[in-house]
Parts: sequence; structure tokens; C-alpha cells
Amino acid sequence: MDGYDGAPRPREVRPGEHPLWDRALDLVNRDLAALLPDAGPLRLLALPPWAEEEDTREHVYVALPDGRWHGDDLWHGSTASVTAASAEVAEAAQETVMEVLWQVWPVCAEHRLGLHVSQDEDRAVWWCAGGERDPAHARAPVGGLDAPHRPRGGRRERP
Repeated sequence: MDGYDGAPRPREVRPGEHPLWDRALDLVNRDLAALLPDAGPLRLLALPPWAEEEDTREHVYVALPDGRWHGDDLWHGSTASVTAASAEVAEAAQETVMEVLWQVWPVCAEHRLGLHVSQDEDRAVWWCAGGERDPAHARAPVGGLDAPHRPRGGRRERP
């Protein structure tokens, strides 16, 4: 079915079509629910290849519940491992949330900086650049973010 401008409409990716991306999206949705519970779970949408492309694979995107997304499609080579798939889906999810909702996500509660996806040993992690005196650090594995917590240093007194 075509969209309003003659372009093909995206279709919902069925569970099991891309098992590693499904698994990665479950992890990312845990992080989203922990820090932006009102955003709702992200989903995978697919579009057919563009007419001039030789590759016949669909373009798969990480989208908001209402179907909006932003950024590049998922790289099919990222399905080589759980770590690569998790990093790819987390990065695409972050771009969609930030560009469509205009919301920096996720944020390191300790340094109040936006986190970035990285790979640390055998897992994908949310990485913080650190503060003025603090070194960069892995905040949590993808899927392991929790609700915001107080920065180190304890409770601050109200004026």
C-alpha cells in the first residue's frame, strides 16, 4: 500500500523476522521505560528497497509507537552478534527519540550529559563522557538503565 505521496507505507516488522534486532529492541525498550515511561515502547518498521537499489532487503527503522522515526535504517551487518545488534538498535532508538521528541535520551544522572552507545568487551553499553574532574565511564549496559538516581555526593540542602 502506498502513502499519501505515492511512496510505500512502512509495515510493522513481525516478531521473529529479525530475532537479534527484536532482542535488542526489548533491551532498549527497558531503558526507555525506565527513563521516559510516557514515550511508550519503540517498534521496528520496514520499507521496501528503493527502486534504484540492487539490494533487495527492506530498510528497517526504529520507530515511536505512532510510527514516526528519524535517521538511517538499521545496518543488516549488525545482526552478526547480539552486541552489534544491541548497539545498532540503541543508536537508532536514541536518534529517533532525540530528533522526533526533541528529548535528550538517555542522560547520565551523575553528570547530566547525554549518553552515547559504545561496545565494552562483549556488550553494548551507554557511555558517559564524564565530568570536569570525573573520567568517562560506562553508565550501564544497554537494557540496564534504571530510574534516575541522585548524583554522588548525597542529598543537597534546599536554600
